Amino acid sequence: MLIRKPEGWEIPEREATPESVYMNRRQILQAAGLLATPSLFGQAKPLYPAAKNDEFNVPAAALTPEWAASGYNNYYEFDPYGKETVKNLVGDFNISPWQIQVSGLVKEPKTYDLDDLLKKLPIQERVYRFRCVERWAMVVPWSGFPLASLIKLVEPKSTAKYVRFVTVSRPKEMPGMKQAPYPWPYFEGLRMDEAMNPLTMMVTGLYGKPVPKQNGAPVRLIVPWKYGYKSPKSIAKIEFMSNEPPIFWNRLQAAEYGFYSNVEPKKPHPRWSQAYEQMIPTMERRPTLQYNGYEKFVAGMYNGKEF
Repeated sequence: MLIRKPEGWEIPEREATPESVYMNRRQILQAAGLLATPSLFGQAKPLYPAAKNDEFNVPAAALTPEWAASGYNNYYEFDPYGKETVKNLVGDFNISPWQIQVSGLVKEPKTYDLDDLLKKLPIQERVYRFRCVERWAMVVPWSGFPLASLIKLVEPKSTAKYVRFVTVSRPKEMPGMKQAPYPWPYFEGLRMDEAMNPLTMMVTGLYGKPVPKQNGAPVRLIVPWKYGYKSPKSIAKIEFMSNEPPIFWNRLQAAEYGFYSNVEPKKPHPRWSQAYEQMIPTMERRPTLQYNGYEKFVAGMYNGKEF
């Protein structure tokens, strides 16, 4: 008789949210008019809910409740000191229209309208783990497009080895920028192979709807095998570079935040262990998974030292 040994990254099936429950929730919201529905009169098909892509799903993973994922947010531009207050401070943040400036080592530097990009780059939904360096974690359904598809569209030059991301800077709309003496706007970076990895997403939706402002609207990055601060929100600029770009938290505290910041349970943060994570909203402790459970997709890019 064959005895199956569970993988270390698996969550017990008894904890999974049944797909029928999740899909029924969507049907109820759609019937109530809270989700966009296809027009009967030939108008463009809505972006959300997007077609599901299960290729990278975490097996038997229980989804974090939507109210928790949209109500517990690190977004220092709005509140550098609290997480549950961010959702109450985003009302003045204008997210439409939205443009992304693409510059650096590309065939044609250009400013793109986000709505135009979404017409060219089909949206899909993926359920991903999300792990903060502070140990809290969640499992949520993001909607968006692979960053690789945007990179192919803008045609970087062969000398481009890194991608730099810069977020929007609007102190009048983002009150936290005036409260904390940080080198705003926020900036992050990836190596080109990391940016091109199929897991790396530009996200525009969450739970079958446009991504909320407190979660990074209208477009943010998701790099699920890295700590959350490697996934900048409200991206306004993307630059292709030949050299490793500086990153925000490394510039502030180099001893605590490296360029790669891959999830590694055996490498503690200088001020706390990373051996376990706490699932919001219950804060139940679970063992941290190497590369946040995505080892088979990304480990080959590294020599074991990039953490």
